[in-house]
Amino acid sequence: MTAIVLYGLRESLRRKMFAVVLVLTVGFLALYAWGAHAAFRDTRGFVGPGNENLDPDALTGAIIQGLAMFATLFLGAILSVFLTLNVIRGDAEAGLLQPLVVRPVGRARLLLARFVGAAGVAAIYVLGVYAATVAIANWAGGWTPDRVVAPGLELAAAVVVVSALALAGSVFFAPIANGIGTLMVFGAGLIAGLLGEIGQAINSQRLQHIARLASWALPFDALYEDALHRLTVDTTGFAEYVLKLGPFGGSHQAGTSLLAWSVLYLVLVLAVAVAAFSVRDL
Repeated sequence: MTAIVLYGLRESLRRKMFAVVLVLTVGFLALYAWGAHAAFRDTRGFVGPGNENLDPDALTGAIIQGLAMFATLFLGAILSVFLTLNVIRGDAEAGLLQPLVVRPVGRARLLLARFVGAAGVAAIYVLGVYAATVAIANWAGGWTPDRVVAPGLELAAAVVVVSALALAGSVFFAPIANGIGTLMVFGAGLIAGLLGEIGQAINSQRLQHIARLASWALPFDALYEDALHRLTVDTTGFAEYVLKLGPFGGSHQAGTSLLAWSVLYLVLVLAVAVAAFSVRDL
């Protein structure tokens, strides 16, 4: 299995995927550091008569870290999709897959090994970028989230779920169609979460019901919203609510049942992928 994981990583290196990701990530972090420094500096003038209870650093930190978490999740999802979009159909059409699925490797082991490689890289990437953004917010304004570790782990878990969906899609669809489809599903999940927050704001039971169904059908959004919730879980005042309705989906506590379902959902998606791959004609 280790050899197959390394094979997938070598293919990504050969295609210069990691080099592109590294350059874009450095550019994102540089812009984030510049913007965070300016945001903390400019918002410290918000406190005036009647606003003594407003903590501008907590407000600014929650906003910029929430935006950074969306960007981190988005970049991680893009990476996971490109690492998995051609695992089955693409390699089969190129004639690379057939020699790898003979015994003693087998189809199930091949599929799971490629998943471990892609999901592991994407999760490590997300954790690294998240840690960098937290460090930048602390450097720029002396602010840190109320929970530091848990939001990063939930972002990484969300990307692992996206990787599983992309891997399963690669069994059924050609690489380009799979990549487009997975990214559309990813976007739909985030939009559904935003609709739920809008429904809560306008007291629309139908929108909230749609969002709940989407959070169970696509639990990566629930993990993302719970990660946002943990940023300000101990914060009081206006900053406590600053992420309730954001431009990329608001914060919302997932609950134990939904978090447990995310794990089961991952297992079910992988099981479906293995079952479909085992009967697919190569």
